[in-house]
Amino acid sequence: MKNMSVGLSVSVFKEGKMFVAFSPALDLSTSGKTIAEAQKNFNEAVQIFFEETERKKTTNEALLSLGWEKKASTILPPVEVARTTTTVNVPVG
Repeated sequence: MKNMSVGLSVSVFKEGKMFVAFSPALDLSTSGKTIAEAQKNFNEAVQIFFEETERKKTTNEALLSLGWEKKASTILPPVEVARTTTTVNVPVG
């Protein structure tokens, strides 16, 4: 399979003392002690994800199940069109 470059939205959150990098386009997250470490770990996890799906010959199937779109000879990730904040009631004990 040939390679192509795509841009992925990656959000980084602080959870306690750790940073979590998450991309909804791959439903994939990693963590690290610093933002840079979380991002580095995320890049490594993405590489492993694609190596494994390619080895299993399931890359297209996996990406399509995550909402990616196949157009001609390319496959494109979902595009974030808005980010909002909403208020919800959370039960606390």
